[in-house]
Amino acid sequence: MNIGIIDRVVRLLTGLGVVLFDYIASANWEIIFLIFGVWSVTTSVFGWCPFYKVFGVNTCPASFKLKEDAESTD
Repeated sequence: MNIGIIDRVVRLLTGLGVVLFDYIASANWEIIFLIFGVWSVTTSVFGWCPFYKVFGVNTCPASFKLKEDAESTD
């Protein structure tokens, strides 16, 4: 996991809002809104973002990172 709890909540709410907007509004950019919304919800649910991995960003608390590292070495 590389997404912290605040980041996950923001992504989830933003993603759901964008998907709802896409469903309600008839916009020219519907597919872009849908992709962005689904991406945000998916990364929020799984707690992992491939872009964060590529750029070395990690918003998880340090205690969780240490626990995850200890489990992966077993």
